[in-house]
Amino acid sequence: MMWKNHKYGMYAVIWTLLAIILFACSNNENVSIESQNNQDSPKENTDNPQKISMMFNLHVPETPDEHLEELLEEATNTELEIRWVPDNNYAESLNTAIATNNLPDVFLLKDVTLDQQKDAIRDGQYWEIGPYLDEFPNLSKLKEEVLHNTSIDGKIYTLYAGRPLSRQGLIYRKDWADNLGLDTPTNLEELYEMMRAFTEDDPDGNGEDDTIGLTDREILGTFENFATWHGAPNNWGEKDGQLMPQFMFEEYREAMDYFKSLFDNGYINKDAPVTSKTDQQAMLKNGTAGVYIGTMGDVEPMYQDAVAINPDVTLDVHNYIEGPDGEYRTRSIPGYGSMLIFPKATVETEEELKGILSFFDFLMTPEGSNLLYWGVEGEHHEIIDGKAKVIEDNMDAYNREIRPYTPFEIGEPETNGRYLGYYEYEPRAKADDLYVDNNDYLVHDPTASLESQTWSEKSETLTQIMEDATYQYFLGQIDMDGFEAAIEKWRSEGGAQVIEEYTQQWQNQ
Repeated sequence: MMWKNHKYGMYAVIWTLLAIILFACSNNENVSIESQNNQDSPKENTDNPQKISMMFNLHVPETPDEHLEELLEEATNTELEIRWVPDNNYAESLNTAIATNNLPDVFLLKDVTLDQQKDAIRDGQYWEIGPYLDEFPNLSKLKEEVLHNTSIDGKIYTLYAGRPLSRQGLIYRKDWADNLGLDTPTNLEELYEMMRAFTEDDPDGNGEDDTIGLTDREILGTFENFATWHGAPNNWGEKDGQLMPQFMFEEYREAMDYFKSLFDNGYINKDAPVTSKTDQQAMLKNGTAGVYIGTMGDVEPMYQDAVAINPDVTLDVHNYIEGPDGEYRTRSIPGYGSMLIFPKATVETEEELKGILSFFDFLMTPEGSNLLYWGVEGEHHEIIDGKAKVIEDNMDAYNREIRPYTPFEIGEPETNGRYLGYYEYEPRAKADDLYVDNNDYLVHDPTASLESQTWSEKSETLTQIMEDATYQYFLGQIDMDGFEAAIEKWRSEGGAQVIEEYTQQWQNQ
């Protein structure tokens, strides 16, 4: 009897152990499944919130309301401390923070400020985050080609805010074109005829000689679109086995002659070299000029201002302009607008870094990216046909609470799932479609991921030499011999070394 009881006792112990093991395995499996199901959502965290300090550029007049910041903190179990710096003072404030060892955990960089930090990056003062990205389900979706364009010596140190690769095209007075019986231009000859007619054929019908074809401003951006349409490279291109600057290509010279004829005939504002962007856009809005070349999405705010002056204004957008060879080309940007970087002086451990990256991983979920960019559905925006539209009655709240935070965005709609915008104004919706269409005709800058020490040191001087010479040619102040002399000056002041440095890296890729 004692033996029987002893045997039954052993069985009870065995069955108890088996039950514990089975329960543990089942519990682990449930945890694994739950973790997998929730990989794109912020996890519920009962730990103390992680403190993250940041510095961003403020591109609106006032420091934002903290409503969105509180929503982000709640969603990510973080405590955010954000320094807002007016955009026009940002570079100066960043330099001060670096000099006084007063950097936050995360701060924003643009191309110029990234160049200034390259020595510090190579010196190990910032985290290389590339090896960590695959650990995060959303950050791992960032585009490899864009990450490559932000890399230093092939290593990734920053998260990027994505941008369409080309937003360039025409915004033009559709009502003027209709008045003159002009169709949308599809090549350089038709575009030239439109600019001529907008200048000479009284497109507004007021009987006065008070209009011009094209409005331009102090940088060469408008002209460089014409250069690309003519077949010139995007800043740099291959020639005789070397990388050479765009102004050493024949297609660039052909575009210069085309553009010079606009100045010679008065089809463009002759004070373009000293005209601001605000004044450039004002000429289209107030009925002085009929064609603006730049970001096509600007058509909506420009229309709103223009129609307040003249209720009969009609604008349209267009991208496709064939060059002399019958091909359409458009200049590509490197795919990002700004970057975020993480200094080791403040982010001291790998654990802290991963916590910060986890915050930005949430911002790359559809939930996070839409909250960040559009705010709360029903409060700041509504969904129409699968796109987001700011609620008009709450526009002030959106501008105050949400819009300032857009520099936080990581990735782009294709990678973070953010809604595209819904626009009732048809030309603005068309602009988004043309951004996508431009992807089939991109001309890339081969130096986007390359580095020239000489260029980093002398880019401002070298750029000014050729900008001045190009505008002087347009205005008839120098001829092509004078332009060639400017190129020789550019070479002698460091340009020849830039060619050598870029070419060597390009050949070794």
